[in-house]
Amino acid sequence: MHLPDRVSGAILAGLGALAAYGGSRLPPVPGQDVGPNVFPMVVGAGLILCGVLIAFGIGRSFEAPEEDPGAAVPAAGSLAARLVGLRALLPPALLLLYVLVVERLGFLPTAAVLVLVTALALGARLRLALPLAAAAPLAVHAVFSKLLRVPLPDGMLPAPW
Repeated sequence: MHLPDRVSGAILAGLGALAAYGGSRLPPVPGQDVGPNVFPMVVGAGLILCGVLIAFGIGRSFEAPEEDPGAAVPAAGSLAARLVGLRALLPPALLLLYVLVVERLGFLPTAAVLVLVTALALGARLRLALPLAAAAPLAVHAVFSKLLRVPLPDGMLPAPW
């Protein structure tokens, strides 16, 4: 079943609205500016933004045009077909890698490697994957350390703030 982008974007935005609403109903912590309500509201706002962008088709020009579907599928039983199936193991493998090395390397280099590998596995070009791998960990670290006040491991490369 294939859902149109408008429907899937509206569903995603609706889920974001529900998350933000649920987060706004959580009680604040006395004496603190940031409580348990902030994270669900930030996630909900992000989901709303992504859902609206998907629904309006913003970013479609970044997608590569679909080529002949028959040519992209490797022959059954070939090495390429088996490797394509192994991509399903990438998220748990990256999560395990994160758990094993984040204390020694630190959050910033570990997250950069994870973002780079994920972007390349999803088909991004290197000229997009490298800046994304450099910027995304910094943005995530800033949100967690400054806004949510959750410490992340410094390791070999501490954050600039």
